Amino acid sequence: MLFDLETSSLILLILSLVAACGFEFVNGFHDTANAVATVIYTNSLKPWQAVVWSGFCNFVGVLLGGVGVAMGIINLLPAEALAAQDIGQNIAMILSLLLSAIIWNLGTWYFGLPSSSSHTLIGSILGVGLTFSWLSGDLGAGVNWTKAREIMIFLVISPVFGFTMAILLLRLFFWLIKSEKFFSPPPQGTPPPTPMRLLSILTCTLISTFHGSNDGQKGVGLVMLILISVVPLHFALNEEMPLTAIPNHVKVIHTTLQQVQSTDEQAKGSIAKIVSKSGEILAIFETQNQKLSPDQILKVRSNIASIHKEIPKLLENEAVVLDKEQQKVLAEKQTALKTYTDYSPFWVTFMISLSLGIGTMVGWKRIVVTIGEKIGKSGLSYAQGSAAELIAASTIGMASQFGVPVSTTHILSSSVAGTMFALQGKENLNPKTLKNIAMAWVLTLPVSIVLAGGLFMILRNLF
Repeated sequence: MLFDLETSSLILLILSLVAACGFEFVNGFHDTANAVATVIYTNSLKPWQAVVWSGFCNFVGVLLGGVGVAMGIINLLPAEALAAQDIGQNIAMILSLLLSAIIWNLGTWYFGLPSSSSHTLIGSILGVGLTFSWLSGDLGAGVNWTKAREIMIFLVISPVFGFTMAILLLRLFFWLIKSEKFFSPPPQGTPPPTPMRLLSILTCTLISTFHGSNDGQKGVGLVMLILISVVPLHFALNEEMPLTAIPNHVKVIHTTLQQVQSTDEQAKGSIAKIVSKSGEILAIFETQNQKLSPDQILKVRSNIASIHKEIPKLLENEAVVLDKEQQKVLAEKQTALKTYTDYSPFWVTFMISLSLGIGTMVGWKRIVVTIGEKIGKSGLSYAQGSAAELIAASTIGMASQFGVPVSTTHILSSSVAGTMFALQGKENLNPKTLKNIAMAWVLTLPVSIVLAGGLFMILRNLF
């Protein structure tokens, strides 16, 4: 039997993986408009050309995007805590958060609202995490609040950043470029001059690729969360790496920090925690002569995660007396251990790439109309489209480098609004559309939390 699961559990696992692909497919056609709106409205590409090209770029973006954002999703809902529970309850949690995110995304797409798939996913994860915590009697068990705060800060800051930077970039365009055509809405059905067309296609390419590298990795994180919580023996640690090397790396860290002294209380706490966690890992490998059990693998993963968290604190703390060689050793061993926890099998990444790429090619028109025509009172010019997408692409790219999930929708919508504001101030903004977008932004988190929590309460009884 595949993964040594019973038939019923295997069916539920497959159902969860299909739901994860479904979320990424919906994410694709929900967010396609963010990439193709300007290239379509400036007549740089025909709609079918734009969405096919955007789909391909999203596909490539997921493959090249790394796993930083995926690990952010995994760390938000502690997989180690979930895997210790009944498999039926784990599946109920996963399906609840996925169905909640899909339902809200479909609803906002139907009404043409540029709502955030990231916001929805985070809310859904928090919903099942909070409900799980409440049912278990431990309010800290189901949610990594440190990671949740970090993600929410970026979700709030990024649209403000996009709005402000789009204003500045458009004004820079005004200063550098004297062509009136560049700042005028494109004539109906008339392709732009070649330089403007190439710039528009370039910005579409960038935002599509970076969207894949950020939003696609959320799907990768969801699939890995499913696999780690349901079949930890096969996926909690990277089986392509030799597990026997783990104690060698850990022993170096353990021995090095036993020799380090510090008068700083915070540093002493970090040292003690790392020594303790590394000692537990060494004990597991020393007492286990055969293959590690699922519980032991989860314990090793959890302890490695704790070591990852504490070592950077020591390296940045000036009160810790570390010579250059010790700093180098700790950094190298931390990187080596990270390859065991921060990974994704190629088939997972490819599956999500395909789901997002195909999803990108359908359902784009409703939200394109909102972004292209309704945020401002005037049509998008070449300058506005290019400025908005350059800012959105660079912001998403930076977020992916830091491993933080952000909202492509909110960043681009706020960037478009920034370009409208830069032209004629708030008089050029459409208050009704902005109010609807803001309302969706405000409601997304509480609605997805309640919806996911309610679904979990229902599904846990079924499974």
